[in-house]
This record gives sequence, structure tokens and C-alpha cells, in this order.
Amino acid sequence: MQTKINNKIYVIILASGIGKRIRHHSLPKQFLKLAGKTVIEHTIEAFEKNKLVDEIIIVNHPNYRNYLENIISRRKFLKISKILNGGKTRTESSYIGTSSISGKDGIALIHDAVRPFVSQSIINNCIRDAKKYGAVDVAIPSADTLIKVTDKQTIERVPDRSRYMRGQTPQAFRLNIINKAHQNALRDNYYSTDDCSLVLKYGLSEVSIVAGEKQNIKITYAEDIFLADKIFQMKKMQLPRGVRLKYLNNKVIVVFGGSRGIGKAICDLGRRYGAIVKSYSRDNGCDIRSFSNINTALKCIHQQEGNIDFVINTAGILKMGTLVSRTQNDIMEEIKINYLGSVNVVKASTPYLKKTKGGILLFTSSSFTRGRALYSIYSSTKAAIVNFMQAQADELSMIDIKINAINPERTDTEMRIQNFGYELKSELLKPSVVAKISLQTLLSDYTGQVIDIRK
Repeated sequence: MQTKINNKIYVIILASGIGKRIRHHSLPKQFLKLAGKTVIEHTIEAFEKNKLVDEIIIVNHPNYRNYLENIISRRKFLKISKILNGGKTRTESSYIGTSSISGKDGIALIHDAVRPFVSQSIINNCIRDAKKYGAVDVAIPSADTLIKVTDKQTIERVPDRSRYMRGQTPQAFRLNIINKAHQNALRDNYYSTDDCSLVLKYGLSEVSIVAGEKQNIKITYAEDIFLADKIFQMKKMQLPRGVRLKYLNNKVIVVFGGSRGIGKAICDLGRRYGAIVKSYSRDNGCDIRSFSNINTALKCIHQQEGNIDFVINTAGILKMGTLVSRTQNDIMEEIKINYLGSVNVVKASTPYLKKTKGGILLFTSSSFTRGRALYSIYSSTKAAIVNFMQAQADELSMIDIKINAINPERTDTEMRIQNFGYELKSELLKPSVVAKISLQTLLSDYTGQVIDIRK
């Protein structure tokens, strides 16, 4: 029989470690940069945007309290209610977090600060099962053979791995259960690297298992930083529901590359929803290879309209050929349009968007995750766009400007037809679909994200 409990959901993020296993870094691993933000920022964001979570409590190393406070004040997280100094062990830090919550009711999720890829489905499932069972662990099957070793580092036996799983976080508990477990552990001077083990040791509840995910890695070793970078690079984002295009009304949008393809579709859709859309391309004398061209265009719009809310760059070219077969001028033209053009757009737009706390949208390609033969320049410039966008997300967050990159699947545009010829329309995205999600992205709170658009 399910017990009625307070619906308030707390998240305790354990960030008091100092990362002894990652050398050559002056900061603990939770403060290392990934995709333009610190690891802990990504972790906090996952819980901040979850609609079920009410409060976030961070248990931090006391030596880095000011560092964390600066991050929080800059990012303006709304759900963080406490920053607590952690203990000497994980058990102590976990207890400090749970005991700081007044009352015995509610649900507490305990999560490692260095697991930045926790998904919304894992969070939601943990909350659901904690209400039902009282205690929840997150785990995935072990793909490796497990061995039990002796003190002499020889194999004692090889267990059946089908009965073993690899634990992750968050772990979720009814507050009365986890508090009782910690009180017993404190009385017995018992320490553990896992909160569920305390519940099981004292027989306080059965522990349900929620399916984890391979990407929900814990950053522990130096090579994990490299892996995390790759996961962020390939991470697929979905826009939150409820982003309505009606909020484009009277917004001033500047589109570079707006004369055809996706750019034109964005212009058409924006105007349909009442936006003031200004389109620029080489057709009307604005070449994004020229910073002065872009600067002049934006200055003119600002004088006419009084402000600029959003800037989009869809301009790009695609050329085929091996590197050695192409001329230097041909290569430089593609680099300047596909990469330097975006750099120019962002740099020129920043002074105007700073005033409106606006947003920037760049465009990448699915080829950014892996270079393609015969398209090495195009692929590498699209990878550069992602890296540039992520770095700018960190810089521009200081002045409340959001920036993201759209990554559309094969789209039915003139450039596509010119380079690949006839393809079934049913297998291609419509530019209007890409336009809609692009404008929704501008209206969202996202920044530093690659937004995948698939059929």
C-alpha cells in the first residue's frame, strides 16, 4: 500500500570531492570546463529545468565555496536553496545534505556533481519509484566480466555477471528513510560510498532499480574529461514543450543568409508571427566574410528599429573535392563563409544583443561529429562552429546573451539539390520544419546547445 507523503522534491548534489585521481588540474573536477561551462553547472542545469524538483542543495568543499557562489550568482539558478560545507567522507557529506532539510516528509535525490549527463527520464523515474518503494538506485547492466580477487591480486572466482549491475546516481529516498539510515550509520561509525547500502544494511526499505544510461558517466579520471567532451559534442537536445511562436510578435530578427533555403523559411515564418525580420545576403550587398558589411547592416537596423532581439546566421556553402585537388582560393572562400562569417556575425551582434539580452543562432551539420572524405573543409568548419558556439556561450552568459547551434538533418534546399541532385522529398526535412524549431530555440532558455532536428 502506497503511503501518502509530502510531494516536495529535494536534490542534494555532492560536490565536496577534490579530484585526487585527476592530476595536472588546479581545480577539483566538478569545476573543470566542458562545452563552455563547468561540470557542476551542467549538473545543476539538469535538475534546475526539471519541473518536479523544488529545491537544490549543494554540499561543497569549504575551500571552494566562494568559487561556487560566483558561478551560481552569475548563472542565476533559481532552485538552489543552500550551499553546505561537506564532510571528510561521502557518507558525512550526504548526511549533512539530508539533515539540513526540515521535516521528515518529501523525497531526496542524492547525486554526484560529476555526473553531468543525467537525463530527465532518469530523474522522473527516480522520483516516481521513491514515492512507491521508499528507496531507489540507478543502475545499468555490466558489459564486462566481473572477477573477485584475493589480497594477493589473484582471481578467487568469476561471478555470474547477469546478477550484477553498475550503480549510478541519483539515488532517491523518502526523507524519513534516508535520515534514519544516516543516523544509524553515525551511531555505529559506519561509512559507505553508497547511500542505498545504508538503507539495506539497516533493513529500512527495499531498494527499487531504475534503468540508468551509458552516457550518465561519472567523471573520475583524466580520460573521462576527453570522453565527456565527446558526449557533449554529440549530445542531442530536445526543445521544451510550450515554446510558442506568438512571442515573436514585434521582435526584431536579423537573418544573414536569408535569401533562400532555411534562411528564407525562417524569415517567412518570423514575419507570419509578427516579427520584424531583416534579411541579408550577398544578393543585397552584405557579404558575411566582411565584418564591416555586417557591422553596417546591424547599425542601420538599430537606427531604424531602436533595438535588435535575435541574430541568425544560416549562410554557408558546400563544395566537394579532395584537399589536394582544390585551389587555395577555393578552400579559403569556404572557410571564410562557413566559419569566419559566423565569427564576424557574433562579434558584430554582441553590442546590440547585450542591450536586449537577446539570442544568436548558428548552423552546423551532422558531419561535425566526424569528418567526411571529399568534404573535409565543410565538415571541419561545421565542427568549428560547434566549438566556437560552446565557447561563446560561456563568454556571452556574462552579459545574458544566449547562443545555440542548429544541426538539421538533410534538408530540401537549393544548396542540397545543387550538390547532390535528385533525392526523394519524403526523405528530406522541409525548411519550414527547421525554421519553426530554430525560432523556438531563440525563444527558449537554452544556451550552449546543439539542437538536432530529425524527421
